[in-house]
Amino acid sequence: MHGPPLVAWLLVALGAATAAYCLVRTRPGCPGTTREEREQRSAARAEALMGAGMAVMAVPVSALDQPPWASAVLAVVFGVAAVRSLLLVRRNAHHLHHAVGAIAMVYMTAAMEGAGGSAHAGHGAMGAPLLTGLLLLYFAVYVLAAGVRLVSIPVTPATGTAGAVAVRHAPELASACRVSMGIGMFAMLLTL
Repeated sequence: MHGPPLVAWLLVALGAATAAYCLVRTRPGCPGTTREEREQRSAARAEALMGAGMAVMAVPVSALDQPPWASAVLAVVFGVAAVRSLLLVRRNAHHLHHAVGAIAMVYMTAAMEGAGGSAHAGHGAMGAPLLTGLLLLYFAVYVLAAGVRLVSIPVTPATGTAGAVAVRHAPELASACRVSMGIGMFAMLLTL
């Protein structure tokens, strides 16, 4: 990733922490018998993939020079994720956001590859300014709207063993992860 190494490492930490929390939300044995709960776990899997991908893409070039095939692998993984999300939009409109995020990841991977020959190398302007601007606008609006929804979610206190399950599936934590990933995507697009 371009930009200051501190920003890149903060994005790595943000993406990895978000991916880890989303993976916890998908664990077997967690609530998942109703259609809504299965849908939430499906969304958590998509968000875990996005967080992990953000962490990988944000690693500074000075720390790790990725192999030449890494960009192609990322583009294929997120291309498949985008198609899957688009197919799931009929069941839940939130998958459209996952599709936009996956398409943005493919775009950033392709832009960085085209600029420097590897996923992290190259300097100067990359990508199409209009598309970058539209994606920046989308993620800015998404973060603001998700932040407003996050503020309006009532916080429920968690206690005991049931509290651990409640914390793991707390809607405010899931919303906070979505806000943080949106901010991360915005920051990654800014460094493009």
